[in-house]
Amino acid sequence: MMSGPLLDLVCELAAARAGPDRPPLIGITGAQGSGKTTLARAAADRLGGAVFSLDDVYLTKAERAALAAQAHPLFAVRGPPGTHDLDLADRTVAALRGATPSSTTRLPAFDKLADERQPEGVWPVFKGRPGAILVDGWCVGATGQDPAALATPINALEREEDPNAVWRSYADQALTGRYAALFAGFDAIIFLAAPSFDTVLDWRCEQEAGLLGIAADRLPAARRAELARFIQHFERITRHMLAGGLAATVTVRLDARRGVLAIEP
Repeated sequence: MMSGPLLDLVCELAAARAGPDRPPLIGITGAQGSGKTTLARAAADRLGGAVFSLDDVYLTKAERAALAAQAHPLFAVRGPPGTHDLDLADRTVAALRGATPSSTTRLPAFDKLADERQPEGVWPVFKGRPGAILVDGWCVGATGQDPAALATPINALEREEDPNAVWRSYADQALTGRYAALFAGFDAIIFLAAPSFDTVLDWRCEQEAGLLGIAADRLPAARRAELARFIQHFERITRHMLAGGLAATVTVRLDARRGVLAIEP
């Protein structure tokens, strides 16, 4: 679990970047199960801040279906760059930065069980002017890859379903374009770095077991296999980030239990 020093770190970065009329925008990034959402929410609570996730601004199911028909079938699956509504993210950040003490700002929300964005009428509301804006997301700050690296599949999903690198190239172009523009507006980005990509599957299975109310070692083997395939959608960019392919203010290296090994710099 996230420790006190990490919460202190986020709050110190926010305080250092706060302006008299501009709440700081802080990104927290890391692989699935790294604890980024927990940390972002805890920091928002301490700072009197607003928090939302890139997961909250996924394209609707219909929008992803249209993208899948236009670009590549794999874009029907939410998660990779290209499957987020970044205009919605920009509008939300702008509304929070322009908020007054009497403002109410709706924060987007996504229903993962229904695989659909929630109706705006039920979105959570932030009241007042935030002390900070926290945004968590698995690919926040990620940079693009060399075309030669994109050409070679790294897992079975890419070999079998994207043999011509159409899907991953489109995602990379989105990452180096529209996503990079969003990330450039962040005042600081904290990267929670997993010890390896292999750990990510264990973390994701722990999350799934928690949702089911069972111990991680009781998760059915068939479900673990399904999750192993699912995280292949994220493997390329996650490995790239772990190898240094991101713009981060601070990198926090974690062990397999999410304990802090090092904080860099």
